[in-house]
Amino acid sequence: MKKRIGLLYGGKSAEHEVSLSTARAVTQALNFDDYDVFPIFITQEGEWRKGAQLLAPVEAIDQLQFGKENNQSLPNNISSFLPSTQGTGEDDNSLDVIFPLLHGPNGEDGTVQGLLEVLNLPYIGNGVLASSAGMDKVVMKQLFAIAGLKQVPFVHFIRNEWKKDQSYWLGKIETELAWPVFVKPANLGSSVGISQAANREELIEAVDLALKYDRKIIIEQGIKAREIEMGVLGNDTPKCSVPGEIKPLKAFYDYQAKYKDGNTAMIIPADVSQEVKATLIDHAIKAFKVLDCSGLVRADFFVTDDDEVVINEVNTLPGFTPTSMFPLLWQHTGVNYSELIDQLIELAIERHAEKQQLHYTMD
Repeated sequence: MKKRIGLLYGGKSAEHEVSLSTARAVTQALNFDDYDVFPIFITQEGEWRKGAQLLAPVEAIDQLQFGKENNQSLPNNISSFLPSTQGTGEDDNSLDVIFPLLHGPNGEDGTVQGLLEVLNLPYIGNGVLASSAGMDKVVMKQLFAIAGLKQVPFVHFIRNEWKKDQSYWLGKIETELAWPVFVKPANLGSSVGISQAANREELIEAVDLALKYDRKIIIEQGIKAREIEMGVLGNDTPKCSVPGEIKPLKAFYDYQAKYKDGNTAMIIPADVSQEVKATLIDHAIKAFKVLDCSGLVRADFFVTDDDEVVINEVNTLPGFTPTSMFPLLWQHTGVNYSELIDQLIELAIERHAEKQQLHYTMD
């Protein structure tokens, strides 16, 4: 019997366009002989719109954006998008698994995951804690420190602190870090709002840009190193892919390089020693476990010229676009795109089934 999959994408986020590209790519990876696929689109204004069942892969992202005239259900009535009688076949809305493909805030940060938990629905990927901690780069790094993972030095502050005493923070950054530095919104992915700064003037401009996207800012020490990424897949016993290397042809791997002009090279597998590979695997799994992750994670590292491994961050919902590293890593590990989707669906069902064993009464 076919499983019924709900693709949840779009979202009220600066990464709305990335989410659409990911959703299109996922439809091209799903086996429509095994799954009934239902699109659920969230507009940039936050309206939920359900489209008709997809019968074939989507070729253009325009096909995934529904106007009100195409909306199968009432706007903003979330119950109309989700099953009322899950898995019994008694309700046309019944879905076996939700696949959240919402990048950035209001999707990747635990908000939608919390909604799906309350509705007791199986969903692919990380839970509330892992999603929220993985989205907030400051919290994530603080947890990495607890796990004993080596990181670059960093400074963080919120908008109000910056406005109240900009000179203090400029002095702190110049004292504790060395140029160049990277300025990032703490709660955003896909390199949105990130800038490199080589002096005080550039730093102020970079902070002003980052503050357009988040109230919390993190400033990280620049490091001369290779950028190596690992795919992690699983629940309680995660496994790692081969390592892959990102070689941006620009100053750094920004949004434009990732999604627009392809101005990067991906080397898979990365040319690293067996010792470095073993360290990458160990650290990727430690990061996965300290955040209590499930399903999938892409762990990003720096490897210096003397083979020191430094963790940068993890992405709890790595992209599935044709140029994305995560599916390519698993393809080179022996798990093709369709098989990867199949495994993620099974992992989601496995995790949900385990949660159903919990007792919610004192009996």
